[in-house]
Amino acid sequence: MLKDIFLKLSENRVLNVAAKKYGLKMGAQLVVAGTTIEETIESIKKLNALGISCTVDNLGEFVFEKAEAIEAKNQIIAVIEAIEAHQVDAHISLKPTQLGLDIDYAFTLNNLKEIVEIAHKYGTFINIDMESTKHLQPSFDILDELSKEFDNVGTVIQAYFYRAAEDIQKYKNFRLRIVKGAYKEPEEYAYQTKEEIDQNYMELIEYHLLNGKFTSIATHDHHVINHMKQFINDNNIPNDKFEFQMLYGFRTDMQQQLANEGYNFCTYVPFGKDWYGYFMRRLAERPANMNLVVKQVFNKKTNTAIGIAVGAFVIGRLSKRTPK
Repeated sequence: MLKDIFLKLSENRVLNVAAKKYGLKMGAQLVVAGTTIEETIESIKKLNALGISCTVDNLGEFVFEKAEAIEAKNQIIAVIEAIEAHQVDAHISLKPTQLGLDIDYAFTLNNLKEIVEIAHKYGTFINIDMESTKHLQPSFDILDELSKEFDNVGTVIQAYFYRAAEDIQKYKNFRLRIVKGAYKEPEEYAYQTKEEIDQNYMELIEYHLLNGKFTSIATHDHHVINHMKQFINDNNIPNDKFEFQMLYGFRTDMQQQLANEGYNFCTYVPFGKDWYGYFMRRLAERPANMNLVVKQVFNKKTNTAIGIAVGAFVIGRLSKRTPK
């Protein structure tokens, strides 16, 4: 029920527009690195100093105009150039919908090619994030086209999809981030229970660790992490074949612990004014995410706590109005 509410809220364009106007609210400032490139580079530098690399996501939702997609493309290129200029340890994660996938496939592909070509010049990796069912195959098609010319692209495998086992075999020669999945998908396409998703998730990671190019193990679940550490040790997986990955602002103590233990660690660093949809999906993924935000908020200044309290009240009121 709570997951469905947050996912529904993440798709609300009116609230998304309002969120852009009012800046980072409702605790989002704890899980979004900033609204500008300059702020984000400083956040990356702090993480790098702790032995943590970063993947940077220029947040964006509901792009249905070519001008918006071109603006997003230029912003991503500016981030790539800032990474190069500051020589920070970071790469890019991007969503094809932000670059025009809901507008025109060829237009989106051209935008991606321009980004990947510039990134290739600097030796910067580009990760193509996966989204909902509607965008899944077109995103894989874009990856196929880009990989004909460039070797600095990879993507994400979402464990809740039935097709994930087939996809991970097809793309085993790519750098892959493996996640459970953050969208609400119909039973026709995806597993629905936590047990089924978790089981498939573990199997996908193990397969790619043994057979793949490079594996980003993206999870906050310490049970999964401990299992994978043992699996890696038992199967003598080289340290340069994988990394653990978590979201900016979540389980920062565990992020530091894994880096201190000598594992490659990467933090997913989102930034920008278009933070609302991302934040709602993070709250929808698992109740623990909400708990983590609340716990950290109430350790901050009182006005921040008031901000999230007001936000929670608004969400509660909106949820009561959500049609059944």
